Amino acid sequence: MIQSQSEETHRKLNRSLGLFDSTMIVAGSMIGSGIFIVAAEMAREVGSAGWLMVAWLIAGILTMTAALSYGELAAMMPHAGGQYVYLREAFSPLWGFLYGWTLFLVIQTGTIAASSVGFARYLGVLCPQITEVRYIVPPIHILPTYAISLSTAQLVSLLLIAFLTWTNTSGLKYGKGVQNVFTTMKIGSLIGVILIGLLIGWKASVVSSNFGHAWTPRGFTLPAPGISPVTGFGMLIALCTAQIGSLFAADAWNNITFSAGEVRNPSRNVPLSLALGTIIVMVLYMGANFAYTVVLPFSEIQHAPSDRVAAMVLQAIFPGLGPTLIAIAIMVSAFGCMNGMILSGARAYYAMSLDGLFFKKASILNRSNVPSAALIMQGMWTAVLVLVRTYQPATNTYGNLYSNLLDYVVSAALIFYILTIAGIFRLRRLQPKAERPYRAFGYPFVPALYIIAATVILVILFIYRPTTTIPGVLIVLIGVPVYFLFKYRTQRERKRAATLV
Repeated sequence: MIQSQSEETHRKLNRSLGLFDSTMIVAGSMIGSGIFIVAAEMAREVGSAGWLMVAWLIAGILTMTAALSYGELAAMMPHAGGQYVYLREAFSPLWGFLYGWTLFLVIQTGTIAASSVGFARYLGVLCPQITEVRYIVPPIHILPTYAISLSTAQLVSLLLIAFLTWTNTSGLKYGKGVQNVFTTMKIGSLIGVILIGLLIGWKASVVSSNFGHAWTPRGFTLPAPGISPVTGFGMLIALCTAQIGSLFAADAWNNITFSAGEVRNPSRNVPLSLALGTIIVMVLYMGANFAYTVVLPFSEIQHAPSDRVAAMVLQAIFPGLGPTLIAIAIMVSAFGCMNGMILSGARAYYAMSLDGLFFKKASILNRSNVPSAALIMQGMWTAVLVLVRTYQPATNTYGNLYSNLLDYVVSAALIFYILTIAGIFRLRRLQPKAERPYRAFGYPFVPALYIIAATVILVILFIYRPTTTIPGVLIVLIGVPVYFLFKYRTQRERKRAATLV
């Protein structure tokens, strides 16, 4: 037993991720099912094809600006934990913990849960027995508005989470192998959707209608009572609220920073993979949305059944075959997204545990030199998010807990992004002589541009979307007492160890 503990203590993360692997983690974690569905809600908010493309352009500029800025922190601190470490060093361990807490509670696990259920839903297109209303265990109400159930779709989700968690506990070579294959496949499928739309589905009448009135909002929903996108101020509000969809679809680009402790030549490869991965994905996202607008009239994009815009595009081009093709594409995307987030998320909890700010077992590496306990904890909480359902008594309908939570934390995640980039300025002042193999592109103007633009979006969301933004902040704040509990436990254990010496 003593020998086993000694072996565990001396195990280290293996630096076996190259530039290609790292780029695949960035791109693979970003591309999920969002790009295939969020365009509908965004179209309803901005009201025209031109403004829809502008909304995506804003998201692309913000994402790439943030990634280029993060590169400095990644090169400066190429350790496991990524953004948790950056916030800890720039501000305090409390801020690092609050980010890691929100990551574990909602951001990472909620996105994994959403991707797993998305996979199961589209598998249901091929196998109708798999659905969220075909129950193995009917809903058991635990509170008036919450229940626990096990449907065939939930079962598929749980099996998928368990499988990918297991493959990642088997070693980094398995995790990165799955990631490389499936990210390559889903980049290919997204390129396929774009090329099919542009080369086969292009309709001159649709293009003329959509772009002949590219800047005239129509068929829109009001971003807030009394505010219409037909005015300049109203369009500003609409573009900001539309970022909920686009930034969610483009999120998780920072996941490679969690795994920086396993990247070869991290001072070069982590910043470069951030740049390459985000550029590849945002170009693809812009291309996909342009393809939607040259195939479908804008009103059809706005009112796509269940917001499945990409499915409508392929259905319009290949009647009868479209739903099957898009189901396969989304399943591939969801699978790769899940794997990338499962692989990288556990490294953040591992780093927190090393600092005494998470469960102790999360800092233990298994024989394959991966944080298996952190992976299992992440998988177990994700499973809880899949099993718990929300319930609306008025309509007798069930929703998903993770979906509500993800709506709440979009703004909270934006706060952490702003703080992290502000950390570049703070660390330049606090540690002016620290080695910086890569310096933020366009400093101080480009990072400042992100902070200003993201802050404007955040303020507007707080004013006009308080029902989703305020709960997100509350989720973060709940972490404050949890932080002090972990801190107290760690201090007590260190004092006890000191008395035994």
